[in-house]
Amino acid sequence: MKDATVLQINNISVVYSDVIQVLKGVSLSVEKHRIVSLLGSNGAGKTTTLKAISGLLHPENGKVTEGSIIYDGVPVQNSSPEEITRLGIIQVLEGRQPFKYLTIEENLRVGTAIRWTKPYKRDLEMVYHYFPSLVKRRKTLAGYCSGGELQMLVMGRALMAHPKLLLLDEPSLGLAPLVVKEIFRIIARINEEQGTTIILVEQNANMALQIAHYGYVMENGKIVMEGISSELRENPDVKEFYLGVGAGGVSRSYRDVKSYKRRKRWL
Repeated sequence: MKDATVLQINNISVVYSDVIQVLKGVSLSVEKHRIVSLLGSNGAGKTTTLKAISGLLHPENGKVTEGSIIYDGVPVQNSSPEEITRLGIIQVLEGRQPFKYLTIEENLRVGTAIRWTKPYKRDLEMVYHYFPSLVKRRKTLAGYCSGGELQMLVMGRALMAHPKLLLLDEPSLGLAPLVVKEIFRIIARINEEQGTTIILVEQNANMALQIAHYGYVMENGKIVMEGISSELRENPDVKEFYLGVGAGGVSRSYRDVKSYKRRKRWL
């Protein structure tokens, strides 16, 4: 039986400063308890899509000028970040910005700030269950953490807010391959064990499609392809342009793939 749709984006356009159009007629849907990956190169519009959902366009002088975003039956386009956060939509921003002069545990407790009741000990236990490497560092100032520890911290802080819809923006960025594998393994566990619906924005298409149930590919502010993750992994265009695999399964270098961009059938 198909899960209920919890988020529906209907033909939205996003404009910054009343001049710069970034998204052009984007539509997608997210089913409850699923992981949906949003793939594409830099500048494709992935992060803008997340910010349109979470209300973070407004601080950057951006707005949804056309279309609608319906979350759990409620229109949320152009709502304030505070209103959207109270609905249970939590975004983990790219860049892993902690409160550097607070300890890891103090940073995690900040995640309870939006809740009416704030008992946090059980939630801390849950976060440490998923991120055991944070336990021994819990009294360490966040400013002294490695990139991997910071990624675990900002994800843990988001979990403290009890998200119904978790938006993850480039969680693998700048991390070592072994750390990336661990982060993605934890994302899959959170989805499976907590039932958290997740939208995952990633350039690492291979890792994202391994854990996602469904995927969308963005180029130049538009959705150009979508499908079940297993099908996208086998799609020739996705293989060539995002997985770096050419005809016959031969691996290509980034330089080779880049030189073939002009052949994209959807441009």
